[in-house]
Amino acid sequence: MFEALSENLTAVLQRLSGRGVLTDEDVREGVREIRGVLLEADVGYDLSREFVQRLRDKAVGLPALKVVKPGQQLVKIVYDELVHLLGGEVVGLQFAAVPPTVMLLVGLQGSGKTTTAAKLAARLKREQKAPYLVAADVYRPAAEEQLRQLADRIGVGMYGQAGRRAGGRGATEDVVALVKEGVAAAVATRARTVLVDTAGRLQIDAAMMDELGALKEAVQPREVLLVADAMTGQDAVRIAQGFHERVGVTGVVLTKMDGDARGGAALSIRGVTGAPIKYVGIGEGTDALEVFDPHRMAGRILQRGDVVGLVERAERAMEADEAERLARKASSKKGMDLEDFLGAMQQVRKMGPLQGLLGMLPGMSPKMMAEADVDPRRIKHVEAIIQSMTPEERRRPKVLNGSRRVRIARGAGRPVQEVNRLVKQFEQVQQLMKRGGRSGMAGVMQQLSR
Repeated sequence: MFEALSENLTAVLQRLSGRGVLTDEDVREGVREIRGVLLEADVGYDLSREFVQRLRDKAVGLPALKVVKPGQQLVKIVYDELVHLLGGEVVGLQFAAVPPTVMLLVGLQGSGKTTTAAKLAARLKREQKAPYLVAADVYRPAAEEQLRQLADRIGVGMYGQAGRRAGGRGATEDVVALVKEGVAAAVATRARTVLVDTAGRLQIDAAMMDELGALKEAVQPREVLLVADAMTGQDAVRIAQGFHERVGVTGVVLTKMDGDARGGAALSIRGVTGAPIKYVGIGEGTDALEVFDPHRMAGRILQRGDVVGLVERAERAMEADEAERLARKASSKKGMDLEDFLGAMQQVRKMGPLQGLLGMLPGMSPKMMAEADVDPRRIKHVEAIIQSMTPEERRRPKVLNGSRRVRIARGAGRPVQEVNRLVKQFEQVQQLMKRGGRSGMAGVMQQLSR
């Protein structure tokens, strides 16, 4: 989502870092340009002004160092200030000394609260925190059923009563009683964390805040996590302020970070509310939730990449046995066949959208990714083609003559040219592996990005 910000900010810094000497006027001009870039990216006016003021104070009169050019020093200062603006350090969840730890998830309707509750529960389950879900949205039709289906998918307990409205439709006292019962049910199952999916509205209103205030007073949550849609830009900041003033937000989860928003919300929300961004949603899957790291996010904005994040995704997504089998096959004399190629692609797909993975590589600019013309449907097309082959054809691609390729294309519903291109790409991957210049997985990613 930081494409425009990253491209424009990097362009300014490249112009400055290419100069052997930076005058004070050069720095002031560069700082003005950076402010314009931030405003264009939807960063708040006051935050942009404070950012460039700190930048100017540190940059004007940079001492000359023999080993580092002034322009490179400026890049480091911008990086440090971005880290500061994003929160400085990773801030994790706070857990109660005596379980269960209750966490309220709050936010407007449509921000992705229910899905985020399931994603966070899946993450806490992997971390051995024994999560439990409570459906407290008694207003949105099928909200409880949606949460129940997600809870079943990730294998965690869940409590809710859609038809329970003794005090009137969605009465506050009814919701409070429902959540209290949910916490009691969590205790009975020896859950260590309880995630309460609260009701949202189309906009902040008094009834919504009164209900959240009553819930907070009744269950004393350790965390109040605001789920904010990064695509809403500065509205996300205004929404965060409203929730923070009323219920005391302890952390923020930004959803839809894999979208095409300008990024201003992510840069502004921490500075305006003081509440740290703790997680970011990067996709639709229940595992598409990442810890927010200011250092790594600043690195991605300045096109330094996020190799650590890429490795973490790979470790989380790849099955150890399958990865080991592919590694052995790739290093063998016979090499990989199309069956292995298909398995490698499926492993890559589990890591998330290919566009996002490429964006985590150092030096990969938005322009380069645009030129790569990554089509997210391409992996599915390749899978369809390989699955239309017979086992013999997958094991021995050399038998794929013209008539076989026509049959495969018809079976996959793709043009014959795509079948030919796949075979050619597979041959190139094999050659790369034989030379030892690429791993099998890297070769697959390289070919799929074409």
